[in-house]
Amino acid sequence: MVVVDVDLVGPIADFYSFMAHPETLLPMPEIDDPLQRFVSVVKFYLSGWHIKPPGVKKPLNPILGETFTGYWEYPDGTKGYYIAEQTSHHPPKSSYFFMAPEHDIRIDGTLKPRSRFLGNSAASMMEGISYMEFLNRGKEKGHGERYIITQPNMYARGILFGKMKYELGDHSYVKCPENHFVADLEFKTRGYFSGTYNAIGGTIKNDETGEVYYELSGLWNGEMFIKDVTNILLKFHGQTGQKELLFNATHAKHTPPLTRPLEEQSSRESQKLWYSTVQALLERNQDLATEEKTKIEDRQREEAATRANENIEWRPKLFRAVQGGPGGSEEGRENLDWIINAHIDPHNPSKAVEQILAFTAILPGQKVNHELDIPPQAPKSVKPSQAQESLLDLDSNDAAPGNAQHKPQPSEDLLGNPVKNHNGSNNPAGVGAGSGMMAPLQPSMSTSNTAQQKPTPNPGMGGLFDAEP
Repeated sequence: MVVVDVDLVGPIADFYSFMAHPETLLPMPEIDDPLQRFVSVVKFYLSGWHIKPPGVKKPLNPILGETFTGYWEYPDGTKGYYIAEQTSHHPPKSSYFFMAPEHDIRIDGTLKPRSRFLGNSAASMMEGISYMEFLNRGKEKGHGERYIITQPNMYARGILFGKMKYELGDHSYVKCPENHFVADLEFKTRGYFSGTYNAIGGTIKNDETGEVYYELSGLWNGEMFIKDVTNILLKFHGQTGQKELLFNATHAKHTPPLTRPLEEQSSRESQKLWYSTVQALLERNQDLATEEKTKIEDRQREEAATRANENIEWRPKLFRAVQGGPGGSEEGRENLDWIINAHIDPHNPSKAVEQILAFTAILPGQKVNHELDIPPQAPKSVKPSQAQESLLDLDSNDAAPGNAQHKPQPSEDLLGNPVKNHNGSNNPAGVGAGSGMMAPLQPSMSTSNTAQQKPTPNPGMGGLFDAEP
């Protein structure tokens, strides 16, 4: 029997990559021309895939209830905030939220990877979706201009024999329903005997009329080009416009999120949860890594058994079921399944910042709000609009079945072991600097003093990759 350990997604701390290029992210809502604004969204989308994807043999699957928070500091003194949680284990689902309030950007997303084995290859079929809003735009009252984004599938080649290789493949889409724009993007896999690795192609067109505005080409880990095909005179002579550089990923520098120091984090936050496993992997100690990973998995199974025996329904800590359907407050977003469990003011940036930071700890020095911890029996809920002190809406009966929530003492980690401060010199590179809006990220660990409120940079998985992109 051949045992193949393949994980193409990774812990929930790897899903930040789109937000890691502020130079493409922040200017988008300020572009007045709708078509050029849409082009900027496509550029933003394509800019994240070059960031090194999770490795094919990295044995770290996110556990139910695992969370991650991080933030970016921008040159103008504002911040972007990121929150993620593993909201389902069978089937796996990871939910995430991002907002840059002063820049009128909000993103809600979910990842739903579905594994398939194809002979000498393994695939992660990405069925998740992201909704991005520009809150200063939009034609519907109470809603910003919406962009709906899907993801390509991921393939690991050579898992049984040959050189292991990572590829993105198949089609993904960026759509703007308000302006009827759609980008059909093809991530091309290399053929058995010919072809190019990491190639992309696609078009930007009007979804109503079918008119094509631009053609896209290039490499998602290199130079990507855009060509205007709307020039009437050129069309008359059977020609098209010149290709222009859209984005060059070859030497692009991404900006990982900052995080709170390890000693400030709770036991189910990605960095603390996987610290021992990641440290063992960085030291190339596969036996110890397997042992540490097994401890976490065994605890997860014990929790699931406890909930089943006591007939307790598991619910996410930071996300709630989408209130979709005709007339629902989140109608049209049913594919998200879960959405951030807090009311965030879309029109008042300073209020939005207060609400985000009151919801959960993100910045150094913030205390973890244990009121958000899920008790053995869920209390009667209070909706956000009815609660002054709490921004949570626990009135959700669509919770995914899952594990029992173990609530450790403040001095214990997930496994019941005493929490120790870790020396920064032993920092692992962190669990998963994932690609695109796909995998949450495990920043490096720091012993920054709480009083100093020194943030920890999040470089991602670093050297834990076995396959080449």
